[in-house]
Order: sequence, then structure tokens, then C-alpha cells
Amino acid sequence: MNINLILYVADQAKSRDFYAAALGAAPRLDVPGMTEFELRPGCVLGLMPEKGIKRLLPSLPDPSAGSGIPRAEVYLTVPDPAACHARALAAGARELSPLEPRGWGDRAAYSLDSDGHVLAFAAPL
Repeated sequence: MNINLILYVADQAKSRDFYAAALGAAPRLDVPGMTEFELRPGCVLGLMPEKGIKRLLPSLPDPSAGSGIPRAEVYLTVPDPAACHARALAAGARELSPLEPRGWGDRAAYSLDSDGHVLAFAAPL
């Protein structure tokens, strides 16, 4: 099974640049209407312009109506969450919570991207 997670974004280029910096990786696909980052084999994070999903599925409420409020969380377990979190902040994310131990057994740091998506970098304690 492959996993494709798609975030609806206001500005595809801005979000592409942010996630490229935060993930420390270039997109594997970047065409009008979709940018994809391979997080690991079989797991892709996609960025789709809000206008694109509105055209594709016009019966849905307009995703732009929810801009700025948390609509999704991307929780990534990585070898060095401090470095990843620092890259996200340097790329323009807003820190929500610094790296610290969490009750579920991870150290995790949280930030918010420009579209209101929560981005977490974590590692097991």
C-alpha cells in the first residue's frame, strides 16, 4: 500500500519552498496543481492549491474558508527533530511548542506553516 497525504495550500510555490527547506529535500514532482515530497518509499506528502481541489470536487466547501486555522497535522518521526524543527522555523514556520518530552514516549516539537497546518518533528525518548 502506498500512502499519499495531500495538504490544500493557498500558494503552491510558497508551500513548496517552505516544505523543501523544512524537510531538507527537493520535491520529487513539482507541476502546476501538485507538488510531492517522498517522505519514505511508498509515503508521499502532496501540496495541492486550494483552487485545484475546488475545481476537482466543487461540491465540497471552499477550503480557503478554513485558511489560518489548524486543519491538519503532519507528524514526522525523524532522527534529529531539533534540527528539523529549526529548519522549519528558519523557513518561516511559527513555533507552537519547543522540543520536549511528551507523555506518549516521544520528544516532539510543533510549528505552524503559513496555511495553518501543524508540523511536528519527533523522535522516541
